[in-house]
Amino acid sequence: MSSHDPATRLAIINESIARAADLAKRRSGDVTLIAVSKTQTAEAILPLLAAGQRDFGENRVQEAETKWPALREDYPDTVLHLIGQLQSNKAEEAVALFDGIHSVDRSSLVAALARAMDKTGRRPTCFIQVNIGDEGQKGGCAIDGLAALLAEARVAGLPIAGLMAIPPAMVDAAPYFALLAKIARDHGLAGLSMGMSGDFETAVTIGATHVRVGTALFGARA
Repeated sequence: MSSHDPATRLAIINESIARAADLAKRRSGDVTLIAVSKTQTAEAILPLLAAGQRDFGENRVQEAETKWPALREDYPDTVLHLIGQLQSNKAEEAVALFDGIHSVDRSSLVAALARAMDKTGRRPTCFIQVNIGDEGQKGGCAIDGLAALLAEARVAGLPIAGLMAIPPAMVDAAPYFALLAKIARDHGLAGLSMGMSGDFETAVTIGATHVRVGTALFGARA
C-alpha cells in the first residue's frame, strides 16, 4: 500500500490521534474521527468504509442525499454528521438523513430542528456552533449569545452533546480550542467538535471529542 492509499492514510491518522490522546492522558477511544467526505464521490468513500471508518461528515444536505442512501445499504452502521451551515428550510431533510448536526447556531434553526424531530421521530445529536474567533463571514453564534441559545435548545428538547467551532485560519488554533473547551465546561457540556486536517492533534490534546478530517484522508480537493 502506498501512502496515498486511503486505508494507509486512515491508519496514520488514527495513530496520530492515539499519540495525541496519550500525551493528554486521554483514551483514544474517546475521540471520534469524522472523515469529511464533502465533494468526494462514492468511489472515493468506499475504500475508507472497507477499511472500517464509520463516521463521515458532509457539508450539504442535497449532496449527502445523492451519495449516502446507496452507500448505507452496504454499510448500515455508518454515522453521518452534518458539519456545514444548515438552512432552516432543510431541517427536516437533515434530521431524516444525519445522525449528528454540528452547526446549530441560531434560534430559527433550533425551532426548525425541534419541529423536524417531533415530526420524524429521529433525534440526531446536536452541537451548538460557536463563532470562536468573532469572524463576520463565519457561521456560529456569538460567544455572548451562547447561554441564551443553549437555553432555547434545551427547552426545545434538542439533544445537545456539546460545542463546535472552526478557529480563524492562518493563526495558532490552540488558544481557540482552549477557549471552546473552557466555555463547554462552564455550560456543563462534554462534547467538543474541533480540529481539522492541519490541527487535529492539537485539538485532541486540548479535549476534542470529535475531529473533522478531510484533506489528510482524501488528499487535496481538486
